[in-house]
Amino acid sequence: MSLRHTSAGRPLPMPAIAGHAVDPPVVLAPMAGITNRAFRRLCRESGAGLYVSEMITSRALLERSGETMDLIRFDPDEHPRSLQLYGVDPGVVAAAVRMVVAEDLADHVDLNFGCPVPKVTRKGGGSALPWKRDLFRAVVAGAVRAADGRVPVTVKMRKGIDDEHLTYLEAGRAAAQEGATWVALHGRTADQMYAGQADWEAIARLVEELAPLGVPVLGNGDIWTAEDALRMVEETGCAGVVVGRGCLGRPWLFGQLAAAFAGQPPPPEPTSGEVLVVLRRHAELLVEMRGDEATGCRDIRKHMAWYLKGFRVAQPIRAALGTVRDLAELDALLAGVDPRQPYPSDIAAGPRGRTSAQKRVALPEGWLDSCELASGVDLSAAEVGVSGG
Repeated sequence: MSLRHTSAGRPLPMPAIAGHAVDPPVVLAPMAGITNRAFRRLCRESGAGLYVSEMITSRALLERSGETMDLIRFDPDEHPRSLQLYGVDPGVVAAAVRMVVAEDLADHVDLNFGCPVPKVTRKGGGSALPWKRDLFRAVVAGAVRAADGRVPVTVKMRKGIDDEHLTYLEAGRAAAQEGATWVALHGRTADQMYAGQADWEAIARLVEELAPLGVPVLGNGDIWTAEDALRMVEETGCAGVVVGRGCLGRPWLFGQLAAAFAGQPPPPEPTSGEVLVVLRRHAELLVEMRGDEATGCRDIRKHMAWYLKGFRVAQPIRAALGTVRDLAELDALLAGVDPRQPYPSDIAAGPRGRTSAQKRVALPEGWLDSCELASGVDLSAAEVGVSGG
């Protein structure tokens, strides 16, 4: 594979996490309601990489909310343990990182500055926060100091709020200067949400910006196939890729990515029968995680359309899968799907999941008036108390 080189003359490598090399250089993006223990296990069974938890809010972690404490549980053989942390108040975020370190809750903390959903941005969090340069720097610096070198702290962000309010170059420099281990960039603005095409050139510009500081950049956006991942690395010089929507209903993508980064031909796309086996395994893991068959089967419903996209499935079966109540019913329904169908290749290479854009990003009143946070602002109300996204 021919890699674009950084200004330092070579691609910056992915650092190891808790003694484990991130090899292949592939990270599962946190997705609310998706990247729970069951899905992470399914992905790990398919291929290597770093698999990040659902978003954990710093306040909820400090308050030891029951839902949050369940979300930060990892399987005994899940290493390294990667946790994404969200927060707006530098003191609260730092306290949450100190708790993670002191109680050995994770091996890696990723800071969320990329979430574009209105309930987060209207409080100044997620992809809205880097606009306030001093606040962004304070959150990153506080988290890194609290980690005290015992766990790496990384940053995930977007290009900015919109094309008139781009922040990624300055925020990337600030994160690197404050000790972030790497910076991951989703090549979209907050107002794009998941619409349009990701700007890989922005990723390349950030790579060049941070290369003199010795901080690697990971690229995120429009990784649908293993070939896309290799092309992103070649075109941008990024150290690795972050995969989100591309693995929805396709956890085997991580096996294809592992092969591609090892210079081997990626395994072929599965037949419908092989997909059904993975779907059934996913349901089984959700039931095991939830400790309740009805709850686990309710969780698998959201994945049905992604797994079966492009396959011929009778409409009554599709409808019934959307209300499946237990594993026996699931088995009976899946038995009615022809297992000999080849994978629809056009589906594999195309977008999946959310593709909508925002008309306008929800922000706190007057947020864009200045790049600096007004003195005396109370950030406690901006701390979202519910984990998961």
